[in-house]
Amino acid sequence: MPPTALVLAGIVSLQIGAALAKRLFAVTGPVGAVSVRLGFAGIVLLVFWRSALRIERRALPVVLAYGAVLALMNVSFYEALDRIPLGMAVTIEFLGPLAVALVGSRRWIDPVWAVLAGGGVLLLTQADGPVAWTGVALAILAGVFWAGYILLSAKLGESTSGGGGLALALAFGGLLIAPIGIAEAGTALLQPAILAAGLGVALLSSVLPYSLELEALRRISPRVFGVLMSLEPGAAALAGVVLLSQPMNISQWAGIACVVAASIGATRMATP
Repeated sequence: MPPTALVLAGIVSLQIGAALAKRLFAVTGPVGAVSVRLGFAGIVLLVFWRSALRIERRALPVVLAYGAVLALMNVSFYEALDRIPLGMAVTIEFLGPLAVALVGSRRWIDPVWAVLAGGGVLLLTQADGPVAWTGVALAILAGVFWAGYILLSAKLGESTSGGGGLALALAFGGLLIAPIGIAEAGTALLQPAILAAGLGVALLSSVLPYSLELEALRRISPRVFGVLMSLEPGAAALAGVVLLSQPMNISQWAGIACVVAASIGATRMATP
């Protein structure tokens, strides 16, 4: 597959996984769903990368920090998803990586992208019904953790080789959040149907997208990759409409378009 198709397949897989996870909330709760997802994802990657699990001692703090931020990012996002539509949650969360692209830059046009993204979020909140502002706040928090996740990803890449560090980080994140997930979901986590759905969420939301993105990044530049990833809010909105029956009005679609345009502009014009 060409690298562009790999990235787009990863985006689609991630949003289908989010929609499937949303359906688990009624039984497991958001944190329970995160526990199942990270637990299964960690197991799958530990098995796959078992030959690369030995890491240097100096890399251990980075691996643990990466796993903790990954777990907190997912908990915040799933809690937001429990309160607001998928498209809104992903678009607001996307402000995190956009901020990483803009912070520290001194180009005259960067404030334009920031204002465009802010205006997009305001348009997103113009829903036909009441907006759960706690969900908006949780999506912003998820964006903060996503920014930290991006920065720690670079450190993880420098400190480890192969996928062993990622596998250990996912396993640690799952263990870190498991007690809260068990307290929230209880014995529901042991139901065969829930376990099967949780495995599906883990494969669709973690294992498959991460693997596809890793392969794509070996064949295209990070800048092109970033532009393609900017399409994620639109894909999330479509997944919400098709899979979760979460319609969005014209203002909200315009808001998503503003955030996508801001992300593409900031990525395309960023210095290497």
